[in-house]
Amino acid sequence: MHWIFAALVTGSAVFCVLVIVAARRYRGSRHVAIRASIPVSILKPLAGADEGLEQNLRTFFEQDYAGPFEILFAVREASDPSVAIVDRLRSSYPDVPSRLLLVGEPPFANAKVWSLLRMTDEARFPLLAMSDSDIRVTPAFLSTVAAEFEADPKLSVTTCPYRAVPGDSFWSALEAVMMNTEFLAGILVARMLEGMRFAVGPTIVARREAIAKVGGWERLKDYLAEDFVLGQLAADAGLGVGLSSYVIEHRIGSQPFGPNARHRLRWCRSTRRSRPAGYVGQLFTNPLPLILLLWTANPAWWPLCAVALALRAWAAAETAWRTLRDPLTSGRWWLLAIADLASFVFWIGGFFGNKIAWRGRTYFLHTDGRFERIA
Repeated sequence: MHWIFAALVTGSAVFCVLVIVAARRYRGSRHVAIRASIPVSILKPLAGADEGLEQNLRTFFEQDYAGPFEILFAVREASDPSVAIVDRLRSSYPDVPSRLLLVGEPPFANAKVWSLLRMTDEARFPLLAMSDSDIRVTPAFLSTVAAEFEADPKLSVTTCPYRAVPGDSFWSALEAVMMNTEFLAGILVARMLEGMRFAVGPTIVARREAIAKVGGWERLKDYLAEDFVLGQLAADAGLGVGLSSYVIEHRIGSQPFGPNARHRLRWCRSTRRSRPAGYVGQLFTNPLPLILLLWTANPAWWPLCAVALALRAWAAAETAWRTLRDPLTSGRWWLLAIADLASFVFWIGGFFGNKIAWRGRTYFLHTDGRFERIA
């Protein structure tokens, strides 16, 4: 068995080297110096008053942008707790065009896609910046992403990488470390090896015409990972898909263990169906469990274990600190070991089960990534 573990640890070490190279290449490509003025519609689907929601939304009103922009919000019903926050912000920023849409109950599984469909129909501008409620940006957000589209007419869909910021919960801190190291690492390596053939939320910017060319939101309505599928369809259609130079803040809140575990299992099960081969390959993104297995099976392999551990730390520094400027991972570096072990457990859990819980509702997840609500 120790030869099998040694092979797996070697694979993890190779992956870490790829992460280091991919992160450096990505940082070397982040140079756009155009002052853009493309009209932009910001689309914000809302459901409930998440932790820090008002401050998150406020940052989108405070954009320093040369061109016109508007903000559209969508909720299912007027009694949604986020409505009062949106009304307060709209009153505070009367010079920023904004609208609130009541979209009703979605007629299909993905409620977010339903909100995006309705907002896209109402949006006035050709560039759509779709962003979740737990995202916080600086005033340079629109000017940066719009400049990328103005500099490259072939660019149709782009993903903003994100720096996860946890709340007070220990479990949210573990998830943030995972996002800022392991998750971003997978994106950067995939970008280097095969190009961007996918998109990932929670912030995607796309030309309106690109949405229409892939079949509109109706084509995405039954997928749980609609963001991934959008980028995949765009790449298959020959449209330019990119990874933005702008890093957003993903405020993941202070979930206790139970909700956090359900959320991560949902994510794993969705990823396994969206990209099955890539999900199996995630085994190599968490070296520490493999290192411990090898060291337990045969302590004489400790030099390989030490090398793999050093490469894991180096790769984490390249993603979390040098790319995302994440103070959490650099300040509480010891969380990386626990995060690796936790991710390994959730990765195994992702192979089992076909039901997910999402915003108080239960869904059945099909093998092709589609899902439907269980009454």
